[in-house]
Amino acid sequence: MKNIAVIGAGTMGNGIAHTFAQFGYKVQLIDISEASLKRGMDTITKNLDRMVAKEKITEEDKQNTLDNLYTTTSIAKGVEYAGLVVEAATENVDLKLNIFRELDEVCPDDTILATNTSSISITQIGAVTSRPDQVIGMHFMNPVPVMKLVEIIRGYNTSDEVTNTIMELSKKLNKIPVEVNDYPGFVANRILMPMINESIETLYNGVAGVYEIDTVMKLGMAHPMGPLQLADFIGLDVCLSILEVMYEGFKNPKYAPCPLLVNMVRAGKLGVKSGEGFYDYSENRKAEVVSKQFA
Repeated sequence: MKNIAVIGAGTMGNGIAHTFAQFGYKVQLIDISEASLKRGMDTITKNLDRMVAKEKITEEDKQNTLDNLYTTTSIAKGVEYAGLVVEAATENVDLKLNIFRELDEVCPDDTILATNTSSISITQIGAVTSRPDQVIGMHFMNPVPVMKLVEIIRGYNTSDEVTNTIMELSKKLNKIPVEVNDYPGFVANRILMPMINESIETLYNGVAGVYEIDTVMKLGMAHPMGPLQLADFIGLDVCLSILEVMYEGFKNPKYAPCPLLVNMVRAGKLGVKSGEGFYDYSENRKAEVVSKQFA
């Protein structure tokens, strides 16, 4: 399996493509627009330059990685020779189901179809294809080239052979794969998102401010980043989507999104990607706490 296709050139998609290409795989990076592909490739180049500057890779390694990357706006063209497709599109159920319907039609019969979803049912995604035994979750962590964990999620119909293949492939990327079963949020987000949501509730209820909440978790719990800052980096819209999936899946009020989170997403305050969330990321502010009262 030397030919990989990655669908989506955003933060996760370009990170996944970068990682496969760095380890010698030929990668087709697919997105709906040339502009998105250019941004994705620019990000990969900048990240490789940073690795060269830190002497983690050589200039030759960087060039070899870039030489392994190809881009296209055509799914059919991009997956023509793929042994594995990794979907990393927006965390939207209908979008993902439509992508997998198309992949099932245009991919070779033996192609494994993986999704980087952080919460959506692998079983549900597999059910819209004629190959549910070849559909699996491959949930990378952000930033992909740095983070070691890959959460491997097997759907109800995912075969042992496919699961073992993806586990071994992850190890070849110098990652540590952990196999989990297909329930809303899997393991990572089933634990992480309620913590982030409770942190937002704590702010919403006026218990403490943004800086104070994040400082308690960093200094008291040895977290490298506070939960509110982490939510900004994940994207508040993504956090909301994951919580909604878990709330719908479990029908348990403990997963209900905090009203403050809902309102911030409605207002377009999505975190780093929009320039403001719980912190201000504009150039002149450099991630200062937003001064307005949230409660």
